[in-house]
Amino acid sequence: MPDSPQNGHSPPVPVERRRWPRSSDTAQEASPPLPPALEPLRFSTRGLPLSDQFAAWQAYLAPLIDIRLPDGASDDAGFPADHTAWNLGGMLVVQQSVPAHSYVRSAAKLRSNSIDHWHVVLLRSGRSWTEVDGKVSEGGPGKVELRSLGHPFRGRATDSQSLSFYLPRELFLDTTAVNDIKNNMVFSDTYINLLIDYLGSLEAKLASMTAPDLPRVVQTTRDMLVTCLSSPAGSSGPEKAQSNLALMERVRRFVQQNLGSQNLTPDTISRELGISRTRLYQLFESSGGVLHYIQKRRLFSAHVALSDTVNRQQILEIATAVGFTSAAHFSRAFSKEFGYTPREARNVAAPAFLARTVSSVDVKDSSNPFGNWLNSLGH
Repeated sequence: MPDSPQNGHSPPVPVERRRWPRSSDTAQEASPPLPPALEPLRFSTRGLPLSDQFAAWQAYLAPLIDIRLPDGASDDAGFPADHTAWNLGGMLVVQQSVPAHSYVRSAAKLRSNSIDHWHVVLLRSGRSWTEVDGKVSEGGPGKVELRSLGHPFRGRATDSQSLSFYLPRELFLDTTAVNDIKNNMVFSDTYINLLIDYLGSLEAKLASMTAPDLPRVVQTTRDMLVTCLSSPAGSSGPEKAQSNLALMERVRRFVQQNLGSQNLTPDTISRELGISRTRLYQLFESSGGVLHYIQKRRLFSAHVALSDTVNRQQILEIATAVGFTSAAHFSRAFSKEFGYTPREARNVAAPAFLARTVSSVDVKDSSNPFGNWLNSLGH
């Protein structure tokens, strides 16, 4: 007889067939978390003899600005300063702690290198006063400063801690807002607190960012700045100086977009942008002239391509791609600019987002890693 509840046996239980995998199976198949992508480039003078500290700091920042001690200060008193840089590929972030000093980016400095990025500065402590074209802007906690590295400036600062961002002009090629930038401006509108909060949160996450995070972070930072630039607030300089700056931005944009063209000449630029050759030469006088500026941009672009371990183009192909018509001319210009040949440049390649601690020996060497990062930024 069939079993029944009355004789103590239970009927068979039907087996349920799963349509979806167990959650534990899904977790086991998930990809492992990505490792952090950034390793900071650190430099500090604190481990050096007191009499050597200021000279070491001067040498480290020499590709960017010239540093001087305040009046009456002595080299022997020491200069305890710290500099930590993070390379996100399309943007550099720098955390800095430094004693009182003065600084200048002169016309001669502009001619010696063509670093012309935008520099955003947020002071955590201390004060600074920066003069551009006769107008002084004051920096301090709660303010965000913006200035062009493609234009001479000078200033002084008290003991301070700061967070800085270096952004290449190429980030702004697709927006007209950059034409309205007021050089040496200080953000002071309702967006300032949002921008400061964002920059602070970005700083806190630098050590944990993964490779896919980097382009999104750079783009978001750029968008935040464009929003601030589009607002009417901010301190502005003389009307003529601002007009010159806007025109220089148009020229720089045109140069970058046509870097490989054999027809990239002052005549072409003047014709395409509707300005006179005289005005064009005046705009780039502090940078050594427009031809000098074009060649610098071509050389920096070539250097980045040569240092790229993935790029297998021949040296002549790279030279041609950035606008050089003669291999001999390219080699001579490259060697004069960087102190080594194009072929040797292929042997000094480094991962884009990795660096190392910089020692005093590195600073005295002709190769400055922070300067290299500044030169290659945006290419």
